[in-house]
Amino acid sequence: MKISLAAGTVALTAFSLPASAATPELSGAAVYAGSPSNQLSRYESGEWSTIARPGSMPQFAAAPDGKKAAWVTTNGRLEVRDGTRTATVVSGLQGGTPCLTPVWSADSTQVAYAVGDTIMAVKADGSGAPRKLGGSPGVCHLAWSADGRYVAGYTGEANALYRLDVKTGKAAKAKGVKWITHVQSLSPNGRNAVVEFPANADTLGDGSWPAAFKPVVLDMVTGKRHAPAVKGKLLGALYLKDGRMVVRVAGSGHNTLVVLDAAGKEVQRVVEPARAKKQALLQVLP
Repeated sequence: MKISLAAGTVALTAFSLPASAATPELSGAAVYAGSPSNQLSRYESGEWSTIARPGSMPQFAAAPDGKKAAWVTTNGRLEVRDGTRTATVVSGLQGGTPCLTPVWSADSTQVAYAVGDTIMAVKADGSGAPRKLGGSPGVCHLAWSADGRYVAGYTGEANALYRLDVKTGKAAKAKGVKWITHVQSLSPNGRNAVVEFPANADTLGDGSWPAAFKPVVLDMVTGKRHAPAVKGKLLGALYLKDGRMVVRVAGSGHNTLVVLDAAGKEVQRVVEPARAKKQALLQVLP
């Protein structure tokens, strides 16, 4: 991929291993994206509800609170859906480019997005002017660390990953990347990223958000990488803001979410609803 940046539900089942009493277990609530029209849906307490229908172009993001969504329309409007209200918070962006996805802050109050090689942020309620976070060549599949300091994304050529330090406004090229096709999330301190590395340059795709991917954890400072320590066919992974990692594992009738603590030890398993089997996992809710 080279992108021009110029122009049937089942009942929830969860079972756990001994864990710290200070860490609340996950309920199985989550946000997914699937057909039709990249519909974003929340699954909670055995029930499904629609958050937003962004349309055919997959430039979308779900808020960590599971209640809001943001997306870029084909004509370049950044839209935010909150409950029954949809508002345009920014106009004049580059639409029609699948990899240019916005990203939410950990507290679900701000949305970051790309304008050329600049990453901006705006309040989700539309109040106040957008602010510049900094310049970065990495503007595809943006991910924002829970501490708020780092935003990472890959280049339109899919040949590098950059981490923007919001405090300094400067971006650094991550080590250990030759080709990359997805950035799912960052560790809370912004050092590690859950990413997808393609087999070779012939398998880059078009930059659309994947329904599933083989997750790799990359230390962006040292370039060291490893797969999450979970057996089975892995379909994805993401960090929670408390440092835990949720790993998605394929199953015959439904997939399973395996929860690892900050040390990489398995502490919980949650069975996903069957309806979510072929949908993209966007957020796992407390």
